[in-house]
Amino acid sequence: MTKENKARAYWKENIKYVLILLAIWFLVSYGAGILFKDELNTIKIAGFKLGFWFAQQGAMYVFVILIFVYVRLMNKLDKKYGYDA
Repeated sequence: MTKENKARAYWKENIKYVLILLAIWFLVSYGAGILFKDELNTIKIAGFKLGFWFAQQGAMYVFVILIFVYVRLMNKLDKKYGYDA
């Protein structure tokens, strides 16, 4: 595999990861906090409605978790293509 093909494959896989993780974040923040809040509000956690919890706290927690997932995926990707230092 040439250097250019390797770089192209690396970025293609990187963009795939980014799009998947952004889709998850969108579903959690917009979907759970806005679109499905009425259905989720029928469930309570520690006295708070689940839709409210996702809108206020859950989306931020999921975003932080997705950052760590992205770091792990990128470390694996770097090793796979030989870009690790």
